[in-house]
Amino acid sequence: MKTGEALGVSQYDPSVLLGRSLNDIEKKFAPRLLYVAGPMRIPLPRPRVALIGSREASAQGVKDAESIVRILVEKGAVIVSGLAKGIDTAAHKAAISRGGQTIAVIGTPLDRAYPAQNSLLQELMSREHLVISQFKVGTDVIRANFIQRNRTMALISDASIIVQAGESSGSLSQGWETLRLGRPLFIWKSIFESSLRWPANMVSYGAMKLSNPTDIIEHLPSTESILKINV
Repeated sequence: MKTGEALGVSQYDPSVLLGRSLNDIEKKFAPRLLYVAGPMRIPLPRPRVALIGSREASAQGVKDAESIVRILVEKGAVIVSGLAKGIDTAAHKAAISRGGQTIAVIGTPLDRAYPAQNSLLQELMSREHLVISQFKVGTDVIRANFIQRNRTMALISDASIIVQAGESSGSLSQGWETLRLGRPLFIWKSIFESSLRWPANMVSYGAMKLSNPTDIIEHLPSTESILKINV
């Protein structure tokens, strides 16, 4: 990866990225600073939808993620994910191939890539889209970083969709944070065909089953109304 200086890294308070002050609930886990590389305008365009899921995604899970992204991009949504293997990678690549905008929220500093196989994708997104990290260059990469990353991804997204995830998936931490923030959380329909316990548990706290990607649109903020506010 390139150095932070070569990447053209900027630093922002989360409220600047969102274009508004954070409420008390959002402030609880919000990082003090976010390090950002990429040309996307600030405050971030809306609506922003996070697609998250298993690193060891099935072929069907990848196909589902790509189908969801296709419809969201057609509706003008910015696709957010964590640049991990599996569902995350499928979401970013699908957004790019469809001519959409995509944001990666990563658990490493901006000069490092995890997994290493996504280093070229991360560089591409740093040049043409947006990569966000709450970890300054030189920070050690530890497992806890990725839980913090998931909370930050929930913070900057207007809604989140879990496409495929097991009982111990790290994606569940973002699901619970999304619910804590009072944001819409969607669980893809195929997950309910399994014997997993977590989907019903999250539904009892307000998560919604997503059977058709177009159903999410009514839960997203209007791009037009946000643009008028920013004028």
